Amino acid sequence: MTKIGFIGTGNVARAVAIQAAAVGHDVVFGSRDPDRKRDLDLPVVSLAEAIDHSDIVVNATPGTESLALLTPFGPKLAGKVLLDIAVGLTESWDLAHPNSSIGEQIQQALPDTKVVKTLCTMDATVMVAPNSLTGPSTVFLSGDDAGAKTQVSAFLRDLGWTDDTQLDIGGITTSRGQEHLALLFIGVAQALDSHTFNFAVVRSSGQSSGA
Repeated sequence: MTKIGFIGTGNVARAVAIQAAAVGHDVVFGSRDPDRKRDLDLPVVSLAEAIDHSDIVVNATPGTESLALLTPFGPKLAGKVLLDIAVGLTESWDLAHPNSSIGEQIQQALPDTKVVKTLCTMDATVMVAPNSLTGPSTVFLSGDDAGAKTQVSAFLRDLGWTDDTQLDIGGITTSRGQEHLALLFIGVAQALDSHTFNFAVVRSSGQSSGA
């Protein structure tokens, strides 16, 4: 069992948190106004309490707000694993960070925090139910700390992402590729008239299937 604190109470946070609790993790939501969120199925505490509670902190806030929200908690987040799901989009559905990524910006602002980017390339329903699709697909991991990625990888397995569906694409700078995939995701979603799909990395027949 891992103690996991979700920063954010929106659709993504709720989907992943409920599934995390269902598979046995100790889960809380962190909110700026916990008294207004008592209708949730899991405990809701302050942001500071959620961070203190956690072995893994999950950033599931809007990407345009993440940096300002997390930066004041730098001392509390020092040494913590931060699983970052956020993507920043403008009201016109353009990238709010066209030459960077939220993952990179958080890591730069919080150098003592172990940021791992993952799960941001798909809809919340697929994040917690990869087997609901017609075939295997890929979840990416970006981050500079190998130990933190190992912890996040184990959590992904608990959500149903087997080792052969996980692909470590390198350091935190590669989170730019994950976040920028949002533009392709939007186009594909419009073409399919559905958000319930995912992308798969298909290797040549001569390559190993290991991540």
